[in-house]
Amino acid sequence: MRVGLLTEGGYPYATGDARVWCDRLVRGLAQHEFEVYALGRDPGQQAGGWGDLPRNVGWVRTAPLWGEPVRRPGGRGGRRQRRRFAEHFGELAAAISAPYGSGAPHGSGAPGRTTVQADRFANALHGLADLAGECGGLSAALRSEDAVRTLERACRTLGAPHGAQRARVADLLTVTEALERALRPLSLDWYGDDPGLSGVDLCHAATGGAAVLPGLLAKRRFGTPLLLTEYGVRLRECYLAGAAGAAGGRPLPGPVRTLLAAFHGLLAAEAYARADLITPGNTHTRRWQERCGAERERLRTVYPGMDAARFAEVGERGAAQPGDDRTLVWVGRIEPPKDVIALLHAFAEVRRWQPDARLRIIETRRGEDPEADGYPAHCRALADHLFPDEAADAHSTGDNPVSFERLGDPEVPALADAYGAGGVVVLSSVVEGFPVGLVEAMFCGRATVSTDVGAVCEVIGGTGLVVPPRNPRALADACLALLSDAERCARLGAAARARALELFTVEQNVAAFRGIYLELMSHCPVRREEVGAGGGPLPFARPAEAHVPGRWTAGRDGDGFGHWLPGPAAARPAPEHTPTWASPPAPEPLGVGPRPSEEGA
Repeated sequence: MRVGLLTEGGYPYATGDARVWCDRLVRGLAQHEFEVYALGRDPGQQAGGWGDLPRNVGWVRTAPLWGEPVRRPGGRGGRRQRRRFAEHFGELAAAISAPYGSGAPHGSGAPGRTTVQADRFANALHGLADLAGECGGLSAALRSEDAVRTLERACRTLGAPHGAQRARVADLLTVTEALERALRPLSLDWYGDDPGLSGVDLCHAATGGAAVLPGLLAKRRFGTPLLLTEYGVRLRECYLAGAAGAAGGRPLPGPVRTLLAAFHGLLAAEAYARADLITPGNTHTRRWQERCGAERERLRTVYPGMDAARFAEVGERGAAQPGDDRTLVWVGRIEPPKDVIALLHAFAEVRRWQPDARLRIIETRRGEDPEADGYPAHCRALADHLFPDEAADAHSTGDNPVSFERLGDPEVPALADAYGAGGVVVLSSVVEGFPVGLVEAMFCGRATVSTDVGAVCEVIGGTGLVVPPRNPRALADACLALLSDAERCARLGAAARARALELFTVEQNVAAFRGIYLELMSHCPVRREEVGAGGGPLPFARPAEAHVPGRWTAGRDGDGFGHWLPGPAAARPAPEHTPTWASPPAPEPLGVGPRPSEEGA
């Protein structure tokens, strides 16, 4: 099977989101041939190069979502093309600036979003894609004065949201620039013949957002099944990014956030409506998807797979070593959503009842100055204030019960050593998606105390203690309950490890997607062009041997028999001879029968 893997800001680059998960998926499904279509997020990622790709990756096509786009060859836009662009972009602008739906936030994709609004957005999206194929790209048009004026007219329409009506020229310029970057996949040359999305058997989008656009076009034009996987809610990330600013600095203006949130909400709803199957990584993500219009029948939760082998030694050892059973461990990035401030106040309460307790805060961020951000410095200052150095007598050196360490230091050279450095692992976050650190602690067989955010309860099950967020007293009580009962800690740690090995390993993740791939292909056994005169499918029109990931060459001894060459297509020589039984049927002449994109018109 040929799988088109659609990514954004991750695989196959050496850094980025979901890079490790994609690599494990591709290597675990070695019987399939993957073609990677990657959208780069920034110049630094491209400069870092690609990671080590397995042999079953046949093609890699990349395109940047930053900088000036490269205009590909195509027809010159004339008056007719400009008129069509104004029509389609006007529909898109009208959809994202439409009045609020009843009972739902604007642009959320919830049931309050009207069907008319969804249809206008979808028609505009595909109309712009068709126009981009004719004109060689839409980047110049999307950044033109006509686009800004069209968006301005839509925002001034009676009934538009108050935030959109207050948009100024600077806000409109920011929005049109953001829309051009988000819609850049529409102008790519990924939809032609081999290599291209027209030849893949399945499109698998590893995330939502811009990465799903090529899959939507391939489904509409070629009937290719679309699988969408989200381990983090992309729409939620867009909301948070808008509130924090594009670069994590000053928040974006209100009108910009209103329009971009509406666009990303409608894009998410369109992706959920068109995908053949959606695989959220947890129930927290699944609830977001259902809220945005995804049908429950097409949702299937698949937990992310993680490598349990590197935590095996600590996990099999079981309980903490003597001297560490009174130690709390916190592992992660010291940033405001992790709420280390509440953890320090909770530990002050723990010390009142457990004077020999210690807290080790281990930061996983590497290669950066911890004092560059004000929040880590504030946490250190608060720890010094709450816990002054304590000395046994006037001649000994004081010792602070709270230590700030970094992963890679001599005391904690590896992640497993960090979790094994104490008896109880604490998570104090106020915002969390899928708590990867919590799963790692479970692999290590550690009892955990966590705040009830994101997918924490789903991950923990009944193997740890969960308390409300922003509640230092409840966090302290839970920590004291475990520190004072070593037997309970050991029992919860063993149960946590067993649950993690059952649900969150790489093997279960790969096995789930192996079955999903086969299930999707069972509903689409033949390609669209392999149909009979009456339009019905031709069973066995292409034999199973034709899907073997390899190429055929002529026999060396002139026997006329083909020989199979393994390995990725890019590394194999062109075939000199193909057996007749492995050749696909000749395509129908142009104009015979309706095109897939015109069905139902």
